[in-house]
Amino acid sequence: MPRKSFVVFDSDSHVVEPAEVWTKYLDPEFRTLGKHALWREEGTLGSYLKVNGKVFRDTMNSNIPRHAIWRPGMTWDQIGELDPKTRHPMSPGASEPQARLKDMDAMGVDQALLYPTWFSEGFHLIEDPDVAYALARAYNDWIADFCKAAPERLFAAAMVPLQNMDYTLAELRRVKQMPCFRAAFIRPMFLEGRYFTHPYYDPLWSELENLQLAAAVHPTAGLWNPEWTSHGPFMEKVKSRLNHHQFIAVAGGGPFAGGGTARSFAFSASPPLGHPIAPILSYWLDNHMFVASTLIGFTVMERYPNMKVVVAHGKASWMEEVLEKMEASTRTIPLLHYYPVRTDTEQLWKEGKVMLGFDAEERLIQKLPYDFAAKIVWGSRYPHHDTTSAWEAIEKLTRAHVNEATLAQMFGENAATQFGITLTPSIQ
Repeated sequence: MPRKSFVVFDSDSHVVEPAEVWTKYLDPEFRTLGKHALWREEGTLGSYLKVNGKVFRDTMNSNIPRHAIWRPGMTWDQIGELDPKTRHPMSPGASEPQARLKDMDAMGVDQALLYPTWFSEGFHLIEDPDVAYALARAYNDWIADFCKAAPERLFAAAMVPLQNMDYTLAELRRVKQMPCFRAAFIRPMFLEGRYFTHPYYDPLWSELENLQLAAAVHPTAGLWNPEWTSHGPFMEKVKSRLNHHQFIAVAGGGPFAGGGTARSFAFSASPPLGHPIAPILSYWLDNHMFVASTLIGFTVMERYPNMKVVVAHGKASWMEEVLEKMEASTRTIPLLHYYPVRTDTEQLWKEGKVMLGFDAEERLIQKLPYDFAAKIVWGSRYPHHDTTSAWEAIEKLTRAHVNEATLAQMFGENAATQFGITLTPSIQ
């Protein structure tokens, strides 16, 4: 096994919620309503996510559970070559803590922050605030028990019922008493027609700052969500239009056939796109909008300067372009909200306690590592189909001539600062 001299903290890994969140951890009086409000059905012939009683069926081959298919040692090519006619099981580490710890060992990961999967995709869409509160408690109690398997290695982002701010603050105060929780999960999207620029969310920022819990911002593709919640559903609508018939001139004159006036046309069906485009584009767009609008444009970073934020799963390289554009805009187009937006955006970003999740595939970070080193945390995306291990990430950045002290900062020290973690080595 390779060796390393620093602690690796995985700031973007996932669990897949088992049925016992609903059948065991959810208060009995809410079990029927809870399964109506949010439920994941993993069938042998098809799967779906149910939100508020409405079924959103999977659009991809359910034989390959891409949200939980990766295991240590697998390459992306091997995942791409899986037989779509054969049912492939999910990685056991997605839902079982002991299997997770073995996979972490193999990946070179010492400690990790755990995000949800189906709760991240559907929880914020729940309409009934009382049911949302009950489900948040159930998930948080389940993940707290999950983390007890190795409390020095496993930590979690808590679900908070943003459907009712009183419930949100109560749950934040409850989970603060539980040692595994170091952040609150926030999906950048529209909730009840509001975005996070709305004053409704000011108590959330204030309480996170007061409790010293990080805002763990993590987008999803939104493949199971209705339109106008985030970028993903809109992108899938665009993709579906690409599958419509193409308009083709087949005979006649003018520009189509060298003279004359007679023309005739035919329609030809274009081949469908076999893969959703939302997972390719929506993550960084959702994160981009949250950072530019909420943190900078609507002065959350200014008004809550001690609130820690990690914006995960959307890469980090795009931030340089955002800062350049925001600085130009704030100087030339006055923006007013609570008070004027600072025009020295780059300086604000350096001062702010906000970090972005990165993966070692990002070419700009390989070429300009020291421009990003103080503002990024590494994530594996385990057990998603595009997971990478710490060993792979370290190797790529070492080949890019990043020194060991900077590697230690990128892979562990920054995360420890953001999440209030004591770094504990388990893999040498």
